[in-house]
Amino acid sequence: MRKLFFALTFLCSVLVFKQTDAQLSISFNISSQPKWGPVGYNYVQYYYLPDIDCYYYVPAKQFVYLSGGEWIHSVLLPPMYRNYNLYNGYKVVINEPHPYLNHSYYHNRYASYRGRIGQSIIRDSRDPRYRPGYRPGNNRPPVKPKPPGNGGIPTRPGNGNKPGQPGGGGRPQPGNGGVPTRPGNTGKPTAKPNNGGGRPQQKQGDNSGK
Repeated sequence: MRKLFFALTFLCSVLVFKQTDAQLSISFNISSQPKWGPVGYNYVQYYYLPDIDCYYYVPAKQFVYLSGGEWIHSVLLPPMYRNYNLYNGYKVVINEPHPYLNHSYYHNRYASYRGRIGQSIIRDSRDPRYRPGYRPGNNRPPVKPKPPGNGGIPTRPGNGNKPGQPGGGGRPQPGNGGVPTRPGNTGKPTAKPNNGGGRPQQKQGDNSGK
């Protein structure tokens, strides 16, 4: 019973993942849009080109145009428009299946767009969405790790963040500046007796020196 439960759970997870991936693919096809396409569209199915009265199918990278009463699908422009500059002409985004089957509607609606120029195109855009390898939601700049509080320099306790030195600058320093002391002398060296330059002092009543 447990094996059946885990199998069903795994199957549901796979189906959800595939559905999410399919929705992502439908919502975004920026990498498939040509460099001469207009900016600002996460997903494009067709372009209508009023200047030459034909369509461009983005997923298959094919032009669709009428010739001899039939709709031709080709990776090349119609023969009579081979010298047409796709970067300058105006493009109308149409996200409907097979818009050319309703060609009279689009032909009449966008007739005023013929000869229009100045449309912003992907080639000239600095939008990060049009950079190679873009995927929505996965292009945030990496977060740089912050250095430790001392700027990354290894320290030892009590040295004021200076590397490799104990608290006294690297040299042991007793409280009296390095001079040995005796108890109770507050760090001062033991004073020599003041006997007037080292001469023996006379006792009172001793006249032997006279």
